[in-house]
Amino acid sequence: MSSRPELANALRALAMDAVQQANSGHPGMPMGMAEIAEALWHRHLRHNPANPQWANRDRFVLSNGHGSMLLYGLLHLTGYDLPIEELKRFRQLHSKTAGHPEHGMAPGIETTTGPLGQGIANAVGMALSERVLAETFNRGGHIVVDHRTYVFLGDGCLMEGVSHEACALAGTLKLSKLIALYDDNGISIDSEKGQIKQWFTDNTPQRFAAYGWNVIYGVDGHDTDAVDAAIRQAQAETGRPTLICCKTLIGKGAPKKQNTGGAHGAPLGAEEIAATRAAINWPYAPFEIPEAVRAEWNAREHGAARETDWNQKFSAYAAAHPELAAEFKRRMSGELPAGWPAHRDAFMAQTVQKAETIATRKASQNAIEGFAPALPELIGGSADLAGSNLTLWSGSKGVSASSGGNYIYFGVREFGMAAICNGIALHGGLIPYHATFLVFSDYARNALRMAALMKQRVICVFTHDSIGLGEDGPTHQPVEHAATLRLIPNMDVWRPCDTVETTAAWAAAIERRDGPTSLLLSRQNLAFQQRSTEQIAAINRGAYVLSEAAGGAARAVIIATGSEVAIALAAQQALATAGVAVRVVSMPCTSIFDRQDAAYRAAVLPRGLPRVAVEAGVTDYWRKYVGLEGAVIGIDRFGESAPINELYKFFDITADNVATAVHSVLQA
Repeated sequence: MSSRPELANALRALAMDAVQQANSGHPGMPMGMAEIAEALWHRHLRHNPANPQWANRDRFVLSNGHGSMLLYGLLHLTGYDLPIEELKRFRQLHSKTAGHPEHGMAPGIETTTGPLGQGIANAVGMALSERVLAETFNRGGHIVVDHRTYVFLGDGCLMEGVSHEACALAGTLKLSKLIALYDDNGISIDSEKGQIKQWFTDNTPQRFAAYGWNVIYGVDGHDTDAVDAAIRQAQAETGRPTLICCKTLIGKGAPKKQNTGGAHGAPLGAEEIAATRAAINWPYAPFEIPEAVRAEWNAREHGAARETDWNQKFSAYAAAHPELAAEFKRRMSGELPAGWPAHRDAFMAQTVQKAETIATRKASQNAIEGFAPALPELIGGSADLAGSNLTLWSGSKGVSASSGGNYIYFGVREFGMAAICNGIALHGGLIPYHATFLVFSDYARNALRMAALMKQRVICVFTHDSIGLGEDGPTHQPVEHAATLRLIPNMDVWRPCDTVETTAAWAAAIERRDGPTSLLLSRQNLAFQQRSTEQIAAINRGAYVLSEAAGGAARAVIIATGSEVAIALAAQQALATAGVAVRVVSMPCTSIFDRQDAAYRAAVLPRGLPRVAVEAGVTDYWRKYVGLEGAVIGIDRFGESAPINELYKFFDITADNVATAVHSVLQA
């Protein structure tokens, strides 16, 4: 059996060799956390490298994702399908070992990390998911959901405000199966000639104790047995999440660069690597791992045995509770209930029949009320705006420190909320939604981007979507937000014009499995629009002809979204009176329309017809549809504080101005 120093040193060697070969990367953190990683992964982590998707595995999050070679080394050595050739291709095009861990690129990567602080927030979402699913499915002596979430994090994660938002909520909810190991090395990028205390003097243990965490102080991060004992102590805690504070040396083992900023984000260099090999007694060639060390690290046999044991427990559970077992399998697979299509269609028919003129935020609440009974996996919440975002429904049950539920009171924590929901989606078994005012999507933006990057099914409810919110003024009136959300690759952004489009948007978001969806919803009432069955079906194509030109072939097209659709229809009527026939296209989701085939796009927006777009926001985005020769009615400045009707007149977002724009493009 290999000695423990050899197990940790294998991680050090792989990290420094891969970074050196790539001539890029961060060797310091993997070298500094090697013993911590060895204590957790070799003694405690319950996982099966042969089946990275085992439902009851422990989740591991590398929040300090710049140290990605630590994770790649662990995955390789423990037996995941990550061969040494991939480690040799670290940071190279199309390798599985990207500069920062990317979910879906290599087996065993639970989440994409690198933007500091979001990993710990994702982990809070994973631990919360375990709590909720355990309460839902565990019965009597049949415990099928029972796993922990472990996180490595560093000073950078703790400096990022999102860690405060997420960890404070984790303490409030007493997520005791969340265990974070803090790499307290006192060094960050600007630390080449000094310690981090020049700009980071927080008392981290007291900070987390104030959150309600169990804090284990003063652990020697290079003493495997001490780390092991701390993990066992954390596992025994049943009422609080745990932070284990590990004092480490960044770049441990590198004679000249350990404990300096020089070890953080650059190769050690050939001379320092040779000196490190001598210092840690590692006489092997780059990327060479002795067979004894490899055998000791390999977790495939042990992992398979653990999963087999769980499978036997699950079989007994299925015999005692067959319906629950089937539901658990369905939910963890991400499949929707068998009866979902019929339920969706019945609710859509009900929405059409009611023909309500209401705010789309209220239509969104109605959709939640209509869909949630058929979707027990739906879980969501608001950033202290439930009464405005309208995210509560009659079956809402708040998640608390003592119980699970399906509604999360996030508090005023937009960034943390979005990142936590990413973790919920990544965990599996639940479909998360979160809500705030659209203008505050900026607070959450990087987490929205990460959801899109990771292709996670997260539903983002953003209400008060324009100057239509009225008197709260420019601080709360989104102008650029719809456009900037649409610029995020793989983010579907819906801005529905009435109850029917809102229902369709919710259904599309629920059914989408390859990315997040943002729903932009009005504060003010919007008129119900009559449609044919074919038009209702066409909503799912992102854009469709809502009102065809009357009295002859269309001479122009008006494109509109959300609250401006009614303005476009009023302009169409005024133009018809003047003998100008125009088509009105509702485009609730531009990205879905862009994914349609060329023939459909041309059928909706025929080539050669002049186009005018109208949306109460910045205008540049719409040039892709109207061209330089078209016209856009919108707002390219911040709003004003005034009643809604005055604002639309002041900014000239009116039917008369749309009609004038149509005349202008026809004369061009």
